[in-house]
Amino acid sequence: MNIYDVSEKAGVSIATVSRVINGNSNVSEKTKQKVLAVMEEIGYTPNIFARGLGLNTMKTIGIMCADSSDPFLANAIFYIERELRKNGYDSFLCCTGYELKNKQNYLNLLLSKRVDAIILVGSQFLEFNKIDNQYIVEAAKEIPIMLINGHINKPNIFCTLCDDYQATYDVTNQLLEQGKKDILYLYTSKSYSGIQKLNGFKDALKETIQTINEDYIRVCPSNISEAKDLLLRIYDSGLHFDAILAAEDILAVGAIKFAKAKNIKIPDELSIIGYNNSLLSVCCEPELTSIDNHVETLSVTTVSSLMRVLNGQTVPNKTSISSDLIRRDTSNF
Repeated sequence: MNIYDVSEKAGVSIATVSRVINGNSNVSEKTKQKVLAVMEEIGYTPNIFARGLGLNTMKTIGIMCADSSDPFLANAIFYIERELRKNGYDSFLCCTGYELKNKQNYLNLLLSKRVDAIILVGSQFLEFNKIDNQYIVEAAKEIPIMLINGHINKPNIFCTLCDDYQATYDVTNQLLEQGKKDILYLYTSKSYSGIQKLNGFKDALKETIQTINEDYIRVCPSNISEAKDLLLRIYDSGLHFDAILAAEDILAVGAIKFAKAKNIKIPDELSIIGYNNSLLSVCCEPELTSIDNHVETLSVTTVSSLMRVLNGQTVPNKTSISSDLIRRDTSNF
């Protein structure tokens, strides 16, 4: 079935059918409903690419994330797609993995689909070597690029991020004020967000104890069992600690399992702090104290900024929000 069949069955011109498809207001409500009813009856779906050529917009946004199984990224995608639908936009989702070449290929794929903009979800899209981010800068010469939890100061790139540095700086100071002297820091990667968190932790330590023992800073896969096993090896090697600050909730849950395996009392003997305030933080026992970086606010703000960009309004390159510490049973703040 095609537009000609709709025109003939509805008894209207092809131009009228086209106006209905494109949302043109110069069609009476009665005619509009008649055409829509025929389209539904015969199962006609407009070609979005042909529609886009006529409107100079596809009303479609590309979304890229590294791993949709990650709780933070999965939540962000949910909120982004919800807000896009509210604004009349569809979306293409690409789960790229972490390899640079795959990220570049998927971005080019979305550009070929004539999307109106691309949202990059997560700081995994910022490479340590800045030249590797040039493909994002080049794409921004064609369409707006929105970046969540990262920052590139280039034209037509708009960044929304949580102040991760301040979040870990503040909670580390709180642990130090409680008399915690041996704080173990667990993190997963040196992404933009990961580096900000790590620097916040280090700077808070430097101000209090002057020197940093790198043995208390450990990289760990984003996996509960592997986090638990890593902590068991560290503990059995003789390195003891009275607090654990984890860059992700999933690592902190592994820390809870480690403490239970060693019969270490939480929080009296070991304080544990997570990050993201994800569903994991209330699915463990005891429930996890976690830094809330407000994934919903980040997502809603990103889409709101994008709508303003698409409407020709001025939007700052960088929008930063603050975090909150959600106190639960793994700390005694």
